[in-house]
Amino acid sequence: MKLSAVNSLLFSLLVLGSSASHASFLNPPATTAAPDSTLSQQGRDPAQFPGYIEQLKAQARQQGFDDATIETAFTGVHFVDRVIKADRGQLENKVTLSDYLNRVLTPEKIAQGRDYLQQYQNQLQPIANASGVQAHYIVALWALESHFGNIQGREEVVSALATLAFEGRREAFFTKELMAALRIIQNQQMTAAELKGSWAGAMGQSQFMPSSFLNYGKDGDGDGKIDIWNNLDDVFASTANYLQREGWRAGQGWGVEVTLPAGFDAQQAGLKTSQAKSPAQWLQAGVQVMHPENNSNSGQRAWIVTPQDGDGRSFMVYDNFRTLMRWNRSYYFAISIGMMADAITAQPAVQ
Repeated sequence: MKLSAVNSLLFSLLVLGSSASHASFLNPPATTAAPDSTLSQQGRDPAQFPGYIEQLKAQARQQGFDDATIETAFTGVHFVDRVIKADRGQLENKVTLSDYLNRVLTPEKIAQGRDYLQQYQNQLQPIANASGVQAHYIVALWALESHFGNIQGREEVVSALATLAFEGRREAFFTKELMAALRIIQNQQMTAAELKGSWAGAMGQSQFMPSSFLNYGKDGDGDGKIDIWNNLDDVFASTANYLQREGWRAGQGWGVEVTLPAGFDAQQAGLKTSQAKSPAQWLQAGVQVMHPENNSNSGQRAWIVTPQDGDGRSFMVYDNFRTLMRWNRSYYFAISIGMMADAITAQPAVQ
């Protein structure tokens, strides 16, 4: 089935570069306040890009990178116009929660997730045991970040990040990520052409931004390298390492969809620590769980979230949901991961 130009762009944004602690600006739907003045608003001309690259090289030298690394990283660097179009276009698209979930949680993807959970059990279970991160959450993130590694992005990360830094709307962020990419090239002995990712610089099957790769990437098979592009042991270990270090609660769930009582005070909804109650307290206040079968291992604290443009849907969520929000600061994304994890462990319906 052909997608319209708008839907094609939207779909690409849902599956690439979505990691917000990896790339916090990519929230479906996106809502970003523009600063008072940016380089992009000043009308920077792409003809100035080569001069800007020289500034980046000078900055890299100031940060201690040697000439060999800088030469390797910036050989062939180029302005990528489609990166700018994608970055600007993603802010213009709005999608409801139900539409988003229908797009990313397809029956085919859920079935594939179930198959892979079984197929890779011998690789997943030791990682789950060591980290406390259940295998089905690792598979859910793998599914939604890169469609099980099938959609990783083909942009040269250095060129993409340099282009986005040059555009200027988030210059400091992308410059920091570019310097992290240089560190990867230096540490991993890679070339810029080998360092591939999404238009936003998110890399590999786990779609880590370069700084996340440096902070959370893990060698899962002991071969001395961290390869989140081709090595599933490293992909699974890095995913679990991220969640574990960001506070994952072993054995607990993420949340469950609920209906709210009439007159529910919207000020009670949110993820601030002060807004937490026990699940029992929320139920006593009239919150009703829609699918009790998905509500095991709920933990001690719970929050109510009602996503903007969420079709009026509400959720009671737990500490692990907050950890998923550190991966990507989007209610839509965190809900989709939780629902994917639930779906691939549920008994498939009898046809």
